[in-house]
Amino acid sequence: MSLPATIALGRTRNIRRKRPVADWKLDRTFASSSGDVRWNVLGEGEPVVLCHGTPFSSYVWRAIGRALAVERSVYVWDMPGYGASQMSDGQDVSLAAQGRVFAELMEHWGLNEPLVVAHDFGGAVALRAHLLHGVRYRKLALVDPVALAPWGSPFFRLVGANSEVFEQLPPALHRALVREYVTSASHPGLHPATLEALVAPWLGEQGQAAFYRQIAQADQRYTDEVQGRYGELDLPVLVCWGADDTWIPVEKAHELADAVPGAQLRLIEGSGHLVQEDAPAQLTAALLGFL
Repeated sequence: MSLPATIALGRTRNIRRKRPVADWKLDRTFASSSGDVRWNVLGEGEPVVLCHGTPFSSYVWRAIGRALAVERSVYVWDMPGYGASQMSDGQDVSLAAQGRVFAELMEHWGLNEPLVVAHDFGGAVALRAHLLHGVRYRKLALVDPVALAPWGSPFFRLVGANSEVFEQLPPALHRALVREYVTSASHPGLHPATLEALVAPWLGEQGQAAFYRQIAQADQRYTDEVQGRYGELDLPVLVCWGADDTWIPVEKAHELADAVPGAQLRLIEGSGHLVQEDAPAQLTAALLGFL
């Protein structure tokens, strides 16, 4: 290959690497009780709300959100302390706070029983908003949710108990830790551009502090408060799970589906915890069939 061709190829790869980040923007702001929330709405039609988990952002929903937006209004948002939303010292980013913020957002949006799709911590947020704050949904799809005790990997518990130590890591070590942690959420592995986009919000002095803050405030008692009430769910529920999820084992999928009356269960082969990245087509098909 000639030198000019090599340079051109390198430029093409750089363009492809940067494009996904530039293409996903949340250009609206809501002042919540836990800080400014960045959000956006795609498409027109029946409303669907997408909730992300930790340590992610609405960026993980970009492909599926756009697919659903062909015939629907798709609401996407970054939780306080995550992604493009406000990160600040002393901020309450616990599951209790996120459940309240989600209820506030739903009122701000003026949505009446929308369809809701929630991943990871977003699942706990959606469940708390419904069961504790009276927010109603027409249907609820839970994708590898944090919903059943016990949860939290040994790494997660170690960081939570020593967050003030981890906050002092040199930036290069912190970046390497976050990259490795996020990478482990995928079964086949993440595209470099995707990994870069998911890690970026957690870098820098503000992002590093926010990363350890959200782990330090992750407390199982917030799911314990609602776990015993899953039998009260009186709406259609779909439980989707990556069959190769190493963060939350697939056994929890069966346990959750058994706890929710009439819940449908869909296992997605070849995907880990980040099903949106590992198997977007299969997850989109499952959601379209349910929604």
